[in-house]
Amino acid sequence: MPVEAAAVRAVLGWSTGSGVPDVDASALLLTRGGRVRSDDDFVFYNQPRHASGAVTHLGKQPGADTLEVHPGALGPDIERVALCASADGGTFGQVPGLHLRLLDAASGAELARFEMAAGPETAMIGGELYRRDGGWKFRAVGQGYASGLAGLATDFGITVDDERPAPAPGPVPAPLPPVPAGAPAPPPPPLPPAGHPGPGPRLTKGEEHLPVDMRKRLSLRKQQVLVSLNKHGVADLRARVVVVLDASGSMSGLYRRGTVAGVVERMVAVAAQLDDDGEMQAWTFATNPARLPDLAVGDLPEWLGLHVRVGQSGVFIRRKPPKGLLPGQIDMRTVGIQNEEQKVIAEVRAHVRAHPVPDPTLVLFFSDGGVYRNKEIEQELRAAADEPVFWQFVGLGSSQYGVLERFDTMPGRRVDNVGFFAVDDIEQISDQELYDRVLSEFPSWLRAARQAGILR
Repeated sequence: MPVEAAAVRAVLGWSTGSGVPDVDASALLLTRGGRVRSDDDFVFYNQPRHASGAVTHLGKQPGADTLEVHPGALGPDIERVALCASADGGTFGQVPGLHLRLLDAASGAELARFEMAAGPETAMIGGELYRRDGGWKFRAVGQGYASGLAGLATDFGITVDDERPAPAPGPVPAPLPPVPAGAPAPPPPPLPPAGHPGPGPRLTKGEEHLPVDMRKRLSLRKQQVLVSLNKHGVADLRARVVVVLDASGSMSGLYRRGTVAGVVERMVAVAAQLDDDGEMQAWTFATNPARLPDLAVGDLPEWLGLHVRVGQSGVFIRRKPPKGLLPGQIDMRTVGIQNEEQKVIAEVRAHVRAHPVPDPTLVLFFSDGGVYRNKEIEQELRAAADEPVFWQFVGLGSSQYGVLERFDTMPGRRVDNVGFFAVDDIEQISDQELYDRVLSEFPSWLRAARQAGILR
């Protein structure tokens, strides 16, 4: 059908209820060859506004997710806008009442309604706007994919951090013709702020496999990390990210209450946005350091359950074998219960030297204090000042951080390679404030390290 409106809204609708997967709308801006020009031509919840302003993801209401398209603002090389959908936590066969409505954005009048049927698909192209004879038209499509949002996007040329080829499209339900209707549309959600959004959050390998709630938190947090980076003019920054977790005896309450698990989940957003492969390397320490398996975004729930731990029963009885130790887990009795920060600092330094990468390294080091090896810690961090590593220490409490609190004013280093702050209750700090503080000194170190020739 012809589309004569200056702007239209594509409203993806469904019936909510228990057991119904979460549904998201997205759009792909395609050239004559059926491909995007770059990743910027993918508009979705992580990248809600196209640089041209022609396509915007307006946001979700219960049972509806909305895109707005201004066809006249599309560049001459864009021939089609594919209106897509993805299901989290299930398939579209479990989504009742799935439909796509096309509205006149100015009047709210419904121009067409397309009822969709599906089975095992987890992504779908519901319809598309396309050029024809100098104007624009809309057609129903209903093409399903069994590979989720990442698979659909990859099929059209989007670079997703996953090397697996996208599966072939699933069964294609016969499209129903658009049916004109006169029912009034619901009030549209507000437009996002105008202006060029800059680079968007990255779609990370494995992200689509996370539980729905965790995936939504990650998406929002990546956006907030990007806001923090934008404040310092380093939105395109790439870095290797390492997390270090204190597992000394005094930390047991923070592990038991889930505080440490919450911290790790929040730091995953930093790695997902900064690291080329979206993975975060990890260490735990007390009397001795222990390298943990790398944390990939898609493995987050399992990783937290397996590796965010403190001492085991029988910690003082060395001859007693560990109970219930699962594959890949560290025997926490070998880690001990005291604070020996200098040992894990030395081990991380050695790893960075042995495994150089083109990007700088950001170490996120979490501890509840009890620092007493001040001389040894100072020696390690002074020696590390000539290395491409920034050490951000975060205190989970407000006591006895020793030399870590004094590094900002400590002379005798080529660059200030250490940041420190402590909070009484990190769970009460908003994500945006936490990311602002975690990333506040890293950009200034980058500039200083480049000037000193530590970084290229």
